[in-house]
Amino acid sequence: MLDGRTCAARDGGTFATLDPATGETLGHAADATAADLDDAVGAARRAFDASAWATDVPLRVRCLRQLRDALTRHADEIRELTIREAGAPRFLTSGAQLDAPVADLGWFADLAESYVWERDLGRAEPMGMPSLRRVTREPVGVVGAITPWNFPHQINLAKLGPALAAGNTVVLKPAPDTPWCAAVLGTLIAEETDIPPGVVNVVTSSDHALGARLVEDPRVDLVSFTGSTATGRAVMASAAATVKRVFLELGGKSAFIVLDDADLRAACSYAAFAGVTHAGQGCAITTRLLVPRERYDEAAEITARTLRKLGPGDPQDGGTICGPVVSARQRDRIEGYLRLALEEGGSFACGGGRPADRDRGFWIEPTLITGLTNESRTAREEIFGPVLVLLPHDGDDDAVRIANDSPYGLSGAVHAGDPARARAVAARLRTGTVSVNGGVWYGADVPFGGYKQSGVGREMGVAGFEEYLETKAIAEGI
Repeated sequence: MLDGRTCAARDGGTFATLDPATGETLGHAADATAADLDDAVGAARRAFDASAWATDVPLRVRCLRQLRDALTRHADEIRELTIREAGAPRFLTSGAQLDAPVADLGWFADLAESYVWERDLGRAEPMGMPSLRRVTREPVGVVGAITPWNFPHQINLAKLGPALAAGNTVVLKPAPDTPWCAAVLGTLIAEETDIPPGVVNVVTSSDHALGARLVEDPRVDLVSFTGSTATGRAVMASAAATVKRVFLELGGKSAFIVLDDADLRAACSYAAFAGVTHAGQGCAITTRLLVPRERYDEAAEITARTLRKLGPGDPQDGGTICGPVVSARQRDRIEGYLRLALEEGGSFACGGGRPADRDRGFWIEPTLITGLTNESRTAREEIFGPVLVLLPHDGDDDAVRIANDSPYGLSGAVHAGDPARARAVAARLRTGTVSVNGGVWYGADVPFGGYKQSGVGREMGVAGFEEYLETKAIAEGI
């Protein structure tokens, strides 16, 4: 049945959710059908068209703060759920896997409260007609939000926060691998906030086709999608039929550049840590490590030694950096790339398969691949696992060339002894975000997105908020 805020399968159908660390069944989630999705979109459409949600900024601000507070009150329970369902290392739930995106809801509430929704352009006489002109910003309408499994709370809330703050209604379709992380949002919205019925609809389902159906629905005004580039192309093509707006945050194969004046040991150790955090299951993770050619062997030894110390480990352990991958399907996909690396002439400086001491769950060893060029598929395609490819470069210009020689442009990193030199290289990278000498760009106020086939638009920050707004110009004759 549908209560207008959360959606469950009307026929009572469910599907199993699995613990990535053990492969065992955690429980079952509502398996929504096409009819359920249709009801959810209808509820969102009615809530936008017939309620005051789109125009009542104080209500929206209050409700977002209520949701932030509710999530904070239940943080301990949600933390355990996230570790078990997403395989997220416990330490990450204190940051991007839970606590940070919950706190970010307050930033979007503050932004909606202070935002200039109307701007006076003053008097003019176009074509001799005296007019008073103004520009207003309004919500787009119904947002279809389609989210992946790797950072479920961060991505769900990065869409819900600005979309709701802007006055839209939302149909959230999470990945089948992490339905509970989305369903808990629906429960708290319904039970502990004043968000009106129909404003937020959470549709969990094992049917991937429901995402395509949501994109095609003419009642949906904007689709916000995070996932693979291949699926993003399909979303863009389907959205064209109704000329609806799309936001796409897609794949990456980001480069971590170590220049010849950098502390090689520190830089390679940092790259290893970044590359296998959450088993490398992050679109912005730097998975191509570019080092000076003359120090290639030394870099391989340092990086491999660090990777061996990083896991994989039990995600319940607070010291674990690299836990399991999310599913058997994802593990098998990564193993396919490991086989490809060998076929292309690469070798493993460490890792290269499943850990011998884990016979349950979905695990891949932290892996460093050497001996390949940037032209190899292994170095060009997104693997989405704890796998780094080590590539040599012949100076700053060559490093920039290799880094930019990619269909993607989501993120990157530069390490150098001379900060000005590092900044100069960073400025030449065709990516949406860049870390210089360990700087962290993540934050509610920082727009995130990519160049080239890494996406369209920006999420987070003022730019991400304005993705969910329309612009209207009004002229009044005087």
